[in-house]
Amino acid sequence: MNVAPRRAAVLGHPVAHSLSPVLHTAAYQALGLEGWDYGVHDVTEETLAGFLGDIERAPGQDWAGLSLTMPLKQAVIPLLDHVEPLAAAVGAVNTVLFAAVGGSAGRGGVVTTTGTNTDVHGIVAALREGLGTGPGERPVAEAVVLGGGATAASALAALAELGCPSARVFVRSLDRIGPLREAVARMGVSPSFEVFDDVATTAALVRADAVVSTTPKYAADVWAKLLTDGAVLADGALLTDGVAVPEGSVPPDGSAVPDGTATSSDAPHGVLLDVVYDPRPTALQSAWTALGAPAVGGERMLLHQAAEQVRLMTGRAAPLEAMDQALRAALLTPAG
Repeated sequence: MNVAPRRAAVLGHPVAHSLSPVLHTAAYQALGLEGWDYGVHDVTEETLAGFLGDIERAPGQDWAGLSLTMPLKQAVIPLLDHVEPLAAAVGAVNTVLFAAVGGSAGRGGVVTTTGTNTDVHGIVAALREGLGTGPGERPVAEAVVLGGGATAASALAALAELGCPSARVFVRSLDRIGPLREAVARMGVSPSFEVFDDVATTAALVRADAVVSTTPKYAADVWAKLLTDGAVLADGALLTDGVAVPEGSVPPDGSAVPDGTATSSDAPHGVLLDVVYDPRPTALQSAWTALGAPAVGGERMLLHQAAEQVRLMTGRAAPLEAMDQALRAALLTPAG
């Protein structure tokens, strides 16, 4: 099937580090989409409207879509003709699709824009890599989200799709999560919101069937250290001398282990998705897997959300294996 060449691109600020061109270009090559081009454009919130306007007026150019990174996922919403329900509920658009009405784009047709969200798909697919699929898929009864930004809303939508609409969300300040609370109300989910606390957060991580860390680079390292160095005690204390206390034994100082202690037998059992993929693995990922629990890196979310973008922009099933191989190769190449 011949498909006319089209254009797509990733927008953001900064955006030079983006791996989206690697993924989309690999997909175009595997699909035999000759002439398709995927670019990179440094676009700010202030210049976004002008960029979209130029596309709608561009003569002789046929755009398929755009991938958006921060800080554009919210800024783009009022600029679009249509926003799909999931993206509207989450409050974040990471994909813009173009369609020509009354002719080809740039050749007399009117270009319409539709915003959608593939981050939710990416989180669900990445978590399922750790949970398993089909009859063997482990249920998600308890879940934790670390962080309260835009990605946290997508994480809550993904966890609801996996059967857990009441995750525990840990944030630095309850005063700064207004947009997330609004997204929760739109989605109809019922998470609890709590301030980061050494004991409560670590205990929740240990009990959870699924954990999604949406915090910035290195912000979750504290939980890696707490999980590695100590057991959470029922009275709020932490054993942080680097010695795990087996169930039924006593701490190194000879004191009794209080009833209800989370000992070394209570290591994490659920799957962790850390959306950060630089560094890879993160400290939290390393600590999680060292304790015997499955962890999935943020590059898996990146892969799956990009695959869904390819499907939406080309109308073809994404060549996941080819995209995965290209991503792995790119991640092994030293930056610079």
